[in-house]
Amino acid sequence: MVIVVAGSTVTYAQDGGFLNGIRSLFGKEKVEPVADAVPYKPTVNVPDAARSLRKAITAASNLYSMRKSPPSGAAGLLRRARADIDQITGALYSNGYYAGSIRITIAGRALDAPDILQAIEAARPAGPVPVEIDVTTGPLFHFGSITLVDERNRPLPMAPTLRQLGIEPGGEAKSSAILDAESHITDFYRDKGHAFAKVVDKDVVADHATNLVNVTYVVNAGPAVAFGPVTVSGAEKVRPSFVQERVRIIPGEMFSPQRLADTRKSLLRYEAFSGVRIREGDKLDADGRLPVDVEVTERKPRYVGFGAKYSSTDGSSINAFWGHRNLFGGAETLRLDGQVSWFGGSSSAVPDSNPLGYRFAATFGKPGILTPIDDLVAQAAVLREVTDAYVREAVTFTGGVRRNYSDQFSVQIGLDLEQSHVQDSSGSRDDTIVGVPIDIAYDTTDNPLDPSKGIRAAGTFEPFAYLGQASAGPMMFKGSLSSYKALDEDKRYILAGRISAGTIFGADLLDVPPQRRFYVGGGGSLRGYDYQSASPRNAQGDIIGGLSYLTASAEARIKVTDTIGIVPFFDMGAASEGSVPDLGDLKYSAGLGLRYYTGIGPVRLDVAIPLNPEPDDKGYGIYISLGQSF
Repeated sequence: MVIVVAGSTVTYAQDGGFLNGIRSLFGKEKVEPVADAVPYKPTVNVPDAARSLRKAITAASNLYSMRKSPPSGAAGLLRRARADIDQITGALYSNGYYAGSIRITIAGRALDAPDILQAIEAARPAGPVPVEIDVTTGPLFHFGSITLVDERNRPLPMAPTLRQLGIEPGGEAKSSAILDAESHITDFYRDKGHAFAKVVDKDVVADHATNLVNVTYVVNAGPAVAFGPVTVSGAEKVRPSFVQERVRIIPGEMFSPQRLADTRKSLLRYEAFSGVRIREGDKLDADGRLPVDVEVTERKPRYVGFGAKYSSTDGSSINAFWGHRNLFGGAETLRLDGQVSWFGGSSSAVPDSNPLGYRFAATFGKPGILTPIDDLVAQAAVLREVTDAYVREAVTFTGGVRRNYSDQFSVQIGLDLEQSHVQDSSGSRDDTIVGVPIDIAYDTTDNPLDPSKGIRAAGTFEPFAYLGQASAGPMMFKGSLSSYKALDEDKRYILAGRISAGTIFGADLLDVPPQRRFYVGGGGSLRGYDYQSASPRNAQGDIIGGLSYLTASAEARIKVTDTIGIVPFFDMGAASEGSVPDLGDLKYSAGLGLRYYTGIGPVRLDVAIPLNPEPDDKGYGIYISLGQSF
């Protein structure tokens, strides 16, 4: 059995974030009781309506959604019911139904009955007051004519197509589509430099004789303008010049909303900022250009945190860290990490080894080392690592320059140094390793902990050599690709998949240091199997690692409620001795996960069983962590 509590951390940044995070994760704030509360039982009836429409009407009803929070007094219940008329009417309009009718009765009385308050009071002693919500949808309306004119009722010389607006004659006349089209009209003109474009009026006429909706938009496009001067506000501990250098707005260039969005994204990737607000001037300056103010909100510079991890086979660990988000005023970052681990027993490869491990590291980042899109990243660490395959004591340094071509794509090239003493089943070795890693990353996902769409791709190529040896060293390549797809608009059904592979070529297996070989098994690669267990072994059965690996996972992430989800999953993978993965080595596992969704990400509990285990493999694995498995 494997039980893992992932090393996810709770951070406290001098603002009460730790306590607030604990409250949001494990508790709810106390709700004060309502004086003279009137419990009631609502029933929503929408005959002959599609399930999606019934769901929309039910969701719009405050009587239904707030049924567990009874109002104060009979008058309070009556007010809530009367407000529901407009709420449900809006839901009908939003779905294209303009001839519907709504009847709400409380204790058998219509809302305008003169004795309704007395009827409510009379019904209270018998239990929850019955509330009936009867909705007749009427026919579905479709779009008739769709017209765009200026304020003098003249056709516009330049206008978006109906396809660009997302509506067309004959389509379902949902009020949400009418409002969305209004936004598309504004976006169309702003994309062409008309910063002050707006829809000043719209005329929506539902013809009940034909069940058609005719829409006329009155548009004031305004003049095309250029960007004017850019000012920076809110930068106190971060130098204003740092912000100014990363602004994507060029004075004199035609106004572009994309430039504003790019500026905001480029600044939000720095830890020093918690928010970025870009404000356009409400009028042109003396030169006829549009002034822009970029306002940043700074985060508290210092933070501390801690984490813990436990596994019945991989051991346990505790870690703590301290960090600074703006070391010298240019959003430089520094983080100090300390971790102490206990393997739970001696390494199988080194039976008399001490099971205690540790890792102490310092990580530094400096934005704009060469140009505003180039970041310096460096880390130094001293560590002792204990696994069943080897025991390593090492001092490491990695450093490089990462170029952020966009918010989604980056390339990094660097230097990797390691001085190590490693013991495994074949003995001990001392190495001084020098590598030149090249990393590529591409990420279009919408959430780092719980993605519902997009892909993540990452690849690393690293040639490395051993100082003091005349022969050329090996080369390593590894890559991974993950994809996420929501099957419905509410993102309650999400398919997720991941595949990863790697190879080392240019050296025999035993000539590659044990810590540089590939291993598969455990919660990060192949659930249901012990850590590193799906890896090559020597004649004595000791894990020795491989020159290649292949893993793949597939999950169906299903939300049962807003806070609870289930995840059936399937994993496969193995490490192989040769430089090409051997499909005959593959191990398979399947399982079921439980998710509890919180404001800081889903809490994950996975139970997996191996499908083709070896005789000494355990029967199942249990994994607990914060965030999805990938």
